[in-house]
Amino acid sequence: MKNALVIFTRNPELGKCKTRLAKVVGDKSALKIYKYLLQHTANVSKEVDADRFVFYSESIQDNDIWDDSFFNKKLQYGNDLGERMQNAFQQLFDSNYKNVIIIGSDLLDLNSAIINKAFSLINEYDAVIGPAKDGGYYLLGLKAANPKLFKNKEWGTETVRRDTLNDLKNSTVFTLDELNDIDTFEDMKPYNQLKPYYSI
Repeated sequence: MKNALVIFTRNPELGKCKTRLAKVVGDKSALKIYKYLLQHTANVSKEVDADRFVFYSESIQDNDIWDDSFFNKKLQYGNDLGERMQNAFQQLFDSNYKNVIIIGSDLLDLNSAIINKAFSLINEYDAVIGPAKDGGYYLLGLKAANPKLFKNKEWGTETVRRDTLNDLKNSTVFTLDELNDIDTFEDMKPYNQLKPYYSI
């Protein structure tokens, strides 16, 4: 297999995930919603034609939604999100994968067709990016390590995608459809399937 799919996830712990959302719905509801998003991401990822790697934020978990028969489990390391992503890409390129795509774990609009499309496009382009409505990105695909993409970024702000594309200005880039990742209550309101998990 030449394709590697990386899923970055926070360990689902009360009070430590979806903190902006939790300010409105409370920690318990935020945790339930995040677990729902993780399950969606796991289901989608199983249908992708790639080796799958889950990178945990705190500790590797056994017997969770990331079934060992589908997912390889690793731990993120680095001083910020950029370093952690760069290290994940580098590990997999060093393991002789040709194409590596990273996705977030908080998008109900993400599906396997989008990710499989990105893998097919990475053969024609230097990079594939999936823009998020908040100014970040939900997917980044590369066929070679590119450390500058992960440096000098204000992670979690609306400038991340712009600055990343600026770093890619001398490369060929395919931009996928814009999707909505769920970080705040406003992000979540359009999704009826999440309504049973909170009350306002």
